[in-house]
Amino acid sequence: MKEEFYRHIWEKTHDIKAIPSNTQIAEWALSVVHLLYPEHAGHRFNTLEDLTLYTAKLHETLEEIICASSDYTHAHSQLLAARFFDRLPDLYRILNTDIQAIYNGDPAAQSEFEVIRTYPGFYAICFYRVAHLLFTFDVPLVPRILTEYAHSKTGIDIHPAAIIGEYFHIDHGTGIVIGETCTIGRHVKMYQGVTLGALSVRKNMAGTKRHPTVEDRVVIYSGATILGGDTVIGHDSVIGGNVWLTQSVASHSTVYHTPMITVQSITESI
Repeated sequence: MKEEFYRHIWEKTHDIKAIPSNTQIAEWALSVVHLLYPEHAGHRFNTLEDLTLYTAKLHETLEEIICASSDYTHAHSQLLAARFFDRLPDLYRILNTDIQAIYNGDPAAQSEFEVIRTYPGFYAICFYRVAHLLFTFDVPLVPRILTEYAHSKTGIDIHPAAIIGEYFHIDHGTGIVIGETCTIGRHVKMYQGVTLGALSVRKNMAGTKRHPTVEDRVVIYSGATILGGDTVIGHDSVIGGNVWLTQSVASHSTVYHTPMITVQSITESI
């Protein structure tokens, strides 16, 4: 039995593609972040040529990753990698709006440098933005590897297929879940423990709108759970902490619950 087991494992190694490890793929994405924000790694390019060579190497590595992790030809992998780097200026612009939203929305933030260097929310957003761009090009597997890597580092779980607008602010962030078919507008702020999930996880619902839509300028406080593909949170609304929602909310709404909390001092109990 043991010999058969090890033979099975050995044969299996010959049946799978030699895809780079998740860590190697994540390191490529982190290198893209370092390119856009050298302050993230304390890296400095001495000349413009150094930066150009660094970018060319990232371009080449992405071609190799796409080709190894898909059934695409080398030529098509080259095309997809070129499309990604053509969109790099727009990716940078959108990430800058996220930095601005976090800095302006958090009184504790002392500088944009601090946001870039220390905020787990920005780290998770960076990986999501890179992954989502690759997802829009129909690159398989890699986008999910990237967002799950960021999930493992930050506790923030954002599916790469989710659509998230500019000026996205994640504060604290641990425990946030943003599902595959979520649509999130611009200037949305979200605290730790928020779930934007599905009412049902039946397999036959794959490909359907299962997760909520959050419109512009919505604030969602910690522990809120919002479920369902038909659920729409109207613009300029505030969703309070620990709220459970499975129905739509009109624009400019405030949603909260009022648990009974009793505080008794020691002197009152004597």
